[in-house]
Amino acid sequence: MIFFLPRPFTRAADTAVPSELTTTKPTLRQVFCRLTFFLWAVSFCEVSIVGAGVPAEQPPAGSYQTLLTLFEDWREFQKPRLVNGIPDYSAAAMSRQHAALAVYQKRLTAIDTAGWPVSQQVDFHLVRAEINGMDFDHRVLKQWTYIPGFYAMVWNSQADTPAREGAVVYGAIELWTYHFPLTAADASKLASQLGTIPKLLEHARSNLVGTARDLWLGGIRRMKEQRDDLSELLKQISDSQQDLRANTVRAREATDKFVAWLEREAPSKNQPSGVGIENYNWYLKNVHLLPYTWQEEVTIMRRELYRAHAALKLEENRNRRLPPLSPVATEEEQNRLFQAAVSEYMAFLQKEEIVSIHDYMDPALREQIGGFIPPDQRREFFSEVSSRDQLVMRTHGYHWIDLARMKLEPHQSPIRRVPLLYNMWDSRAEGLATGMEEMMMHAGLFDDHPRTRELIWILLAQRAARALGGLYMHGNGWTMDQAVKFASEWTPRGWLNENGNLVWFEQDLYLRQPGYGTSYLTGKVEIEKLMTERARQLGDRFTLKLFMDEFNAAGLIPVSLIRWELTGLDDEILSMRK
Repeated sequence: MIFFLPRPFTRAADTAVPSELTTTKPTLRQVFCRLTFFLWAVSFCEVSIVGAGVPAEQPPAGSYQTLLTLFEDWREFQKPRLVNGIPDYSAAAMSRQHAALAVYQKRLTAIDTAGWPVSQQVDFHLVRAEINGMDFDHRVLKQWTYIPGFYAMVWNSQADTPAREGAVVYGAIELWTYHFPLTAADASKLASQLGTIPKLLEHARSNLVGTARDLWLGGIRRMKEQRDDLSELLKQISDSQQDLRANTVRAREATDKFVAWLEREAPSKNQPSGVGIENYNWYLKNVHLLPYTWQEEVTIMRRELYRAHAALKLEENRNRRLPPLSPVATEEEQNRLFQAAVSEYMAFLQKEEIVSIHDYMDPALREQIGGFIPPDQRREFFSEVSSRDQLVMRTHGYHWIDLARMKLEPHQSPIRRVPLLYNMWDSRAEGLATGMEEMMMHAGLFDDHPRTRELIWILLAQRAARALGGLYMHGNGWTMDQAVKFASEWTPRGWLNENGNLVWFEQDLYLRQPGYGTSYLTGKVEIEKLMTERARQLGDRFTLKLFMDEFNAAGLIPVSLIRWELTGLDDEILSMRK
């Protein structure tokens, strides 16, 4: 069976026909000359593409090894080229990359997967979706053109997902991987990395010609965060590490100048920032492999929002005679409760036979204790939740178990062994982490924590409210200001402060990465559906532990593909191929 890539949507501006192309009918001589020129141009382009490092076209083949070879070549091609030590995102470079993408599309469609096991066909669709992801980046998202925050290089905390959320510049500095005081080798490495920031930000100025207002303003906020992170880094650098200190100062100064430039340009940025409903639908279907449309996601998010608020009121009524949960008062108390919560959660998973227990699970959870925020300081939303019961966010901490499994029990497929590109893992990673909160409540984890059940519904309401903000921004019906206000107003108890950093960070992320804001709940819904279907298939043989183990074994891939692999049901994938 041969799979064909879908015909992509383009922006309206990209489909307009230039007036110079509407000419009169050419003569026979003109046709001959143009054909001769065309054949010469094609041969020139083929030489140029191969010479640029793109492998020559390969003959059609139907072996799985052909797919693995294509995957290796594709992953190398996907990286931007380095020029003077920085990634080249110039218009010319991106145009060349998009043109060369056709080679990989052609190689993929030449692969006949007929007779392959389902697991190998799943891998084929993963490669197909990644290639579609690059195509969407070039046609629609164009983060190097529209998103100033894309050029932020410094990240001071670890992501709890397989890769960074949203598009991130190639060569980003994961500052959290360094341990202070730095060794001489690490100081030299970090100095070299920081030394690229001034050149990168100068390069960014020539690339950022987009006029999307909310993405531009979000970039200003992100670059100010980088400036602050670099200021904090300076406090940790030894006086003897002069090269590192000098490069850090230069990086901070360059970031300051970049922020000033962004602010000067901001008044001219007056266009919507969303990708539009049609592009959003294409992206869900062809990149994230999610069997929903924009409108269906709106319906799901609204249903979850109302369900969460109604359930919260029922829970509050049930617990009305119990004392309210009080936030922790000291760091010592928080640490003690955190350790106790990990122990309680792990014991529950084992006793209730939720999932097979492995040695890496407990330490994976314990390493993520987080910082303490005193009662007299403003807490962001998740701090409000955790400060009242540390057990709640340990369920969402299944993220860290996923990452430990990915590292210590690598998948047999090389394609699933590494993080998927374009955040394609979001329905699985965020969907399960979010789903574990409510699933563990129903399984009995909070039976001895009655008021903690209220926190689960508050979490659900916040996820649904912020997701709706992202949807309406991409539909170009709301600005980010409106999305922030809605998410804040619809989060119970006023815990999502409209003036806080979190709500702005989240809405900016969901605008930069279509489909991410909804993935927490669409992923949860997909997992609930899959659990139901698997239980119907297995009947009396179904156990939660069996389901969780086989679900985990499939890897961090879109839930629609896990469903196909576990149940043999390919209707979702086929519906997304039409």
